[in-house]
Amino acid sequence: MSIARSSKKETTYRAALRGLQIELVRLQRHLIETGGRLLILLEGRDGAGKDGAIKAILEHMSPRESRAVALGKPSDREATQWYFQRYVPHLPAGGEFVLFNRSWYNRAGVEHVMGFCSQMAYEDFLTAVPVFEDMLIRDGVHLFKYYLDIDKAEQKRRLDARRKDPLKQWKISPIDEAALKHWKDYSRARDTMLSRTSTPASPWLVVRANDKRVARLNLIRDLLSSVEYKNKGKPGLLKPDRAIVFPFETKALADGRLSK
Repeated sequence: MSIARSSKKETTYRAALRGLQIELVRLQRHLIETGGRLLILLEGRDGAGKDGAIKAILEHMSPRESRAVALGKPSDREATQWYFQRYVPHLPAGGEFVLFNRSWYNRAGVEHVMGFCSQMAYEDFLTAVPVFEDMLIRDGVHLFKYYLDIDKAEQKRRLDARRKDPLKQWKISPIDEAALKHWKDYSRARDTMLSRTSTPASPWLVVRANDKRVARLNLIRDLLSSVEYKNKGKPGLLKPDRAIVFPFETKALADGRLSK
């Protein structure tokens, strides 16, 4: 790609992102004024682009009313608690906008694949999580669940780049080393998670994320198009590409829209 073409793509992306970030600020002002509570869960394989999406969303939002939550390994005490207990304190209060970079769905992904939880705990989670989320929604929380999907070659490319970039060393973990080795296990876990926990009240949105920038823009468009707020921009600005972000449906497991 020529320098001129690359520069044009960068300018186009930045202009589109700025327009959407202005809309996000309008949404946040509406939440603050009305006491609304908005919660976004971002899930996906290692290297799927969750950090970049969160940065793009929060870049110009008020840090007092918006935050990203990325919990680490549970402590010995937390390991004995009700599974959802350590997530509850981080849920949004009135006027707040919260994103979970990985969430309680760790149990359906990393914990299950890597053997960090028992089969009984895994099954209990899959049964309980729709009930838990229904409680949040019925209490007035606006809940959005996005799964960022990438293919195996793209994950390998991103993990290799992460190891070589001195500014991304903090992202490297032993789990990275197992990501490609357990590719098929993670695919099966993803398919089960989406199938059993996408409900009419709390559906999963799948984001095809091989192109990070396209994924970010369309994720934000989907979010903004799904909520009402004052001074909302023109529908054309907020219309997501449904080839990039789409509500999960069972046939997506076989029609090529999800990586294998």
